[in-house]
Order: sequence, then C-alpha cells, then structure tokens
Amino acid sequence: MTPATTDRVAQLLEDLRAHDADRYALVQALREAVLGLDAAITDEVKYGGILFAASQPFCGIFSYTRHVSLEFSEGAALPDPHGVLEGQGKGRRHIKLTAVQDIAARHVAEYLKLALQRAVG
Repeated sequence: MTPATTDRVAQLLEDLRAHDADRYALVQALREAVLGLDAAITDEVKYGGILFAASQPFCGIFSYTRHVSLEFSEGAALPDPHGVLEGQGKGRRHIKLTAVQDIAARHVAEYLKLALQRAVG
C-alpha cells in the first residue's frame, strides 16, 4: 500500500467521521474486521468507498445516507446460510448494515472469510 493510498483512505474516514459519527464507527469496525482476516489484505479508495484485495479484489465498504453496504465482488457465488446477502445481479451481492451491532447479527465475519477464500483460491 502506497502512502497516497493510505492518505486517501484516512481522508475518506475523516470526512465520514466529521459528517456522521455512527456511520464512521460502523465503517471503521467493518474495515478492521476485513483487514484482520489476513496481513496481506490491502485497502484503497475507489468508486466512492473502500475496496479490499488479497490476490484480487473481494469486497468493499460503501457508506450511504441511511446505511453502510458491505459489497462482495463475487457474492452470487457465495453460500448464504443466514439469508443476509442482497442483490439480484449476475455477480455482486451485499449486506446492508445500520449499526455496529449488525456486524455480529448479520454474521459478517463468516461472509468475509468465505469471500476471502474465494478470492485467494
């Protein structure tokens, strides 16, 4: 990760914190969960959110007015044992979250592990 990438992520987070402390806390908790999966995971600002990659991109966090969306690049191929994945497209799926407590309630850690496994093969 380059210093410019790190600066862009930090700036996005700082802008979010200044605008909405609750959504900032949720985005930060999600980001920590993703980065905690493996030391090789990188993050960058792209498409207005934070994208994460291992050997290839596998998920992203996007903050909206009323929720935060955890997007999975290959989400349609992921198992959905808890029925929390949303979306109808060919490949992408997402989990909508409105509070930090949703991370556990919607089994985010399990889905993150599945997405990472799919990305690294």
